[in-house]
Amino acid sequence: MEPESRYDLALTFDWEYDRAFIRVIEEAARGRGLKTAVVPPADAGRFFEAFRSDQLDFRVLLDRASGASPEFVGLQALAAERGRDVIEGLDKLRWASDKATMHLEFLTAGIRTPHTVILPSHATKPDISLRPEDLAPLGVPFVVKPANTTGGSVGVVADAAGPADVLAARRTYPADKYLLQERIVPEVRDGKRFWFRGFYVLGEVHLTWWDDRTHLYAELGYDEAAARSLGPIYAIVRTIARVSRLRFFSTEIARDVRGRLLVVDYVNEICDMRLQSSHPDGVPDAVVARIANRIAAHAGGAAGRKQPV
Repeated sequence: MEPESRYDLALTFDWEYDRAFIRVIEEAARGRGLKTAVVPPADAGRFFEAFRSDQLDFRVLLDRASGASPEFVGLQALAAERGRDVIEGLDKLRWASDKATMHLEFLTAGIRTPHTVILPSHATKPDISLRPEDLAPLGVPFVVKPANTTGGSVGVVADAAGPADVLAARRTYPADKYLLQERIVPEVRDGKRFWFRGFYVLGEVHLTWWDDRTHLYAELGYDEAAARSLGPIYAIVRTIARVSRLRFFSTEIARDVRGRLLVVDYVNEICDMRLQSSHPDGVPDAVVARIANRIAAHAGGAAGRKQPV
C-alpha cells in the first residue's frame, strides 16, 4: 500500500529549546523543495502508529529525542529495521557517550587528551586506595568527571586537590566510572582563550571559539583558523567522527600554554543548538544555519537516490 504522506526528513525532539533549531532545519529543507515532518513528544505515539501502518513514510530521521525519551525509541527501531537513514542510532549514542571508552579509543587513534586516570565505579569497587603520589602526574587542581553523567557538566569537579575529593565524587554517581584529568590552561592571545568547540555534521566540520569560563561562543572561520595555525583541529574532529561512529556531534579542543592541541571534552552526542540571537551562550546563528543546511542537503541527497519509501 502506498503511504498517504511521504517525507524527505523527519525531525524528532523533546527539548523545548530545540524548537528554533528545528525551525532552521525546516527552512533549509523547504528551500530545497523537501518535505519535513516535525515530531514533538505529544505526537510521538500518533506518528509511530502512522509509520507502522504505512500511512506515512520518510527517508531520513534526525532523532534528537530517543536517548532521553522512551516514547521515541520504537519509531527509531522501526525506522532502522525498514532501512531508513537514522541520525543517530541509540547503539552509537551509547558507545560514544562513555568517556572512559572514548578515552581509550582516542589514545589508540593517536588523539591527544589531557593526562587521565580511569577509575571503576564505586558500585563495583567501593574501596580504592589513592595516595597523593598516585595523583601527582595530574597536577593540582585537577578535574574529576563521571564517564557517562556529564551533560551540562553535571557531576564534574573542576578543582579537585587530592584523594578525598576523588572519593567523595565517586559516591555522587556510584554506578558510573570516573575520569581524573589534568586541568588544562589554554593559551591566551589577543584577548582570546584558545578553547574551541568543533561541530561535525555529515562530513563537514565547523569550528567556533568557546570560552570555557563564560561558555560564550564566537565564530571561527577557516581563514582565521589557518592564520592562527589551528588547521590541524579539522583533522582531529574528523578522526573523532571515525572513532565515535557519529555523524553529528560536537567536541571541545584546547591549545594549551605548552602549545598542545588537546581534546578536552570528547563527544557531545546531542549538541546544544540554541541560537545566539536568543540565548547569549548559544551557538552563532550563522553556524547553526550552516549545520542546518548540511542536514537539509543530506536529506535532499537521500531524496535523489533510488530507494524504497
